[in-house]
Amino acid sequence: MTGALLAVTAVALALGTFMQVLDSTIANVSIPAIAGDLGVSTSQGTWVVTSFSVANGISLPLTAWLMRRYGVVKIFVGAVALFTLASFLCGMSWNLESLILFRIFQGAASGPLQPGSQVLLIMIFPPAKRGAALGIWAMTAMIAPVCGPILGGYISDNISWPWIFFINVPIGIACGLIAWRNMKSRETPTAKLPVDRGGLLLLVVWVGALQVVLDTGKDADWFKSTVIVAETLVAVVGFIAWLIWELNEPHPIVDLSLFKSRNFAIATVIFCLGYALFIGGNLLQPLWLQTKLGYTATWAGLVLAPGGVVAFFLSPIVARSMGKIDARWIAAIGIAAFAVSCFMRSDYTADGDFRAMMIPMLVQGVALATFFIAMTTLTLNGLDSRTVPQASSLATFARITAGSFAVALTTTAWERSITLHQTRMAEVMGSTDPVFSHAVAAIRGFGMSTQQAVAAISQQVSGQAAFLGVIDFFRASGWCLVALIPLIWLTKKSRGGH
Repeated sequence: MTGALLAVTAVALALGTFMQVLDSTIANVSIPAIAGDLGVSTSQGTWVVTSFSVANGISLPLTAWLMRRYGVVKIFVGAVALFTLASFLCGMSWNLESLILFRIFQGAASGPLQPGSQVLLIMIFPPAKRGAALGIWAMTAMIAPVCGPILGGYISDNISWPWIFFINVPIGIACGLIAWRNMKSRETPTAKLPVDRGGLLLLVVWVGALQVVLDTGKDADWFKSTVIVAETLVAVVGFIAWLIWELNEPHPIVDLSLFKSRNFAIATVIFCLGYALFIGGNLLQPLWLQTKLGYTATWAGLVLAPGGVVAFFLSPIVARSMGKIDARWIAAIGIAAFAVSCFMRSDYTADGDFRAMMIPMLVQGVALATFFIAMTTLTLNGLDSRTVPQASSLATFARITAGSFAVALTTTAWERSITLHQTRMAEVMGSTDPVFSHAVAAIRGFGMSTQQAVAAISQQVSGQAAFLGVIDFFRASGWCLVALIPLIWLTKKSRGGH
């Protein structure tokens, strides 16, 4: 496949990844609008996100088996068709229950989109240009999380929340038709594999329980809740049982033997940890901007946008260099750039303007363009072409699970950091503190009562505590990323074409 046909097909396949990643983030900023329109609380509205992530987490490990059983092309195109239908139904939802049901359908259908598009892109490019193929895939995987909050915020603010789902319909139709027309003659070999029913059942149990714990634990105060403790036990016991079952099953639903590959095991761990810190930062920053600094959903998304723009233009350059430069160097540069971006954000000031908030995202754009492409190359390096679908599915599943942990742990860590800083500041404030007394007197000079002055100062303290919590998170993330750099050199030398 060459020329315009290759370009059009590559874009269509990449759109599969774009839709899946976009829909994992686009609803986040729209939850207040959805909850208000459907007449439910915001906490109930979060199940719109939870239901999608649970279904997606369960379906991802099944992707490799489905691709081996029915062929990569059929599964990918079928997933696109079902995802498009589910998106339309989500937009047509008449209450919260129907929306959650259709989001489960959408999440289940989205499982094969990321690994399927990755495998098919590698198939249609010659080995020497594998880096270019992975670059195209990585661009869509990087840009979609940035576009999600921007599109979700703009659509919710200016149109209507159902359109965050309706926009998938024309994209999905075009993606599916082009992929089927140009790829149906290139179907991968299939085999009649037995169904690992025991592994599948255990997978559904532990992944479902884990996702529910991660998505609802914060609101239930984690392990102070008996329900969360019970769900955690189910997840842990289910995981151990599933692990034992899969290691002894002749035809496992998830091929854990892939972790015998040093490159796959080490690169997957690094990829998951780096991705978790990326997701955590991308969640925390707009949340802080909206809840504490008065940014709208649209403007909070625009702060993140420059990173996606830099990554979009830099990724093709990085992809072309993958065939010439050891991927470990590019991965190290990417992690270092991530760390620099985090350290820059740890130097934010509470009164920083839009420009100050945005500049570190330009550095993160460099990290996005290098880290994703290089780590994908290292993860698949040295694997037999027949195992690439399984490896891609397993790595994607691990990465998305790490992202789920990041979402839950980031918000919890931030809230506890806020409480800690508020307590420390309260210890030095009081009626006997001359600075506090002077501040109260100054505010009373504007016509406020003593009670109103204290309330105003308390609000300022809360905002400062939230700011210090953000600083703590990004400083810790920066040092964690620095610690990952030496691990890169435990993998084998790799170039994009090999």
